[in-house]
Amino acid sequence: MALSVDQDRLYFEFPEVHAEAELSVAFHRTVRVPDDGTTYPLPPSLGRFPLRVVDDMVVLPMWQSEACWIKFDGRYPFLVKVGVGEVDAVTGGKWSEAPDFEREDYFEVPEQPWLDGFHVAAGKVRQFVAAPLGAGYTVEEQLAGGVAIGGVRIVAYPIRGPIWEERKKFDAQRPMRAFGAPEPSSSMGFGAGGAIEQGVATPVEEHDAWDLDHHSAVRIELVNSDRWEALTGAKPPTEPVTAQEYTKRGYPWFELYEETPARQGSDEFAGVETVSEVRARRGESPLPGNEHIEPAEPIRIRRDRRTRDRRG
Repeated sequence: MALSVDQDRLYFEFPEVHAEAELSVAFHRTVRVPDDGTTYPLPPSLGRFPLRVVDDMVVLPMWQSEACWIKFDGRYPFLVKVGVGEVDAVTGGKWSEAPDFEREDYFEVPEQPWLDGFHVAAGKVRQFVAAPLGAGYTVEEQLAGGVAIGGVRIVAYPIRGPIWEERKKFDAQRPMRAFGAPEPSSSMGFGAGGAIEQGVATPVEEHDAWDLDHHSAVRIELVNSDRWEALTGAKPPTEPVTAQEYTKRGYPWFELYEETPARQGSDEFAGVETVSEVRARRGESPLPGNEHIEPAEPIRIRRDRRTRDRRG
């Protein structure tokens, strides 16, 4: 197995399982949708966040309150788990690299091409929003207890090679390298933002289809602009665009259809406060750009096993 970072993408490769067992993962900058009780369409990509390897760490810069979504690319099937610090982003349970087939704390790629946030209900996620650790804004601090470590975790298991050989002649061809990093404390984690219309597809593969003897895991540290510049010597990306500014410019929003049936959300997230709710409870000023918007009619994206999305 091999893990690498190239051109702002994480690459998971398992040549010992199959020559085509490759998965690409990228983090996309996006607008932060308002947390106003409305469930919004899928926000756009504003380009990939930079990823760098610094002293055996994979680091990604974000501004406080900036939002992101994660894109998974590959024609070879993978079982994927995503965690935020010590919390599973799909179930809200304690993070573990091993899949829990009973709780279904994972999803399958390419059936699930992206994840925009915490899976709180059927057909709905709460957007991933960067927040500083130590102030109680992050989902990890609210659910995991103890000292939060922040960052994002991703683990990938490939499907067994012989199974892929049997089925690939029936699949459309799709274009298709992370580092095992130590776990230093992170200055940033993910809080829950506004609501987005997005289902997490119900797994369809048999459990024994996955090669559980082979997997790779990575932890990405989220750093603020000052630490990013200190680590890399480069300025971070431009400051985020608000949803209001984006909408005024007439730019598109998106809607996914013909997806695998979405599963129910996790009860673990029921009591989680969003970043805006924490601020309101403390009497702090609202986040900038949290006013309600009316997006234009979203562009509908067809996604099935033969057609890749064009969201970003």
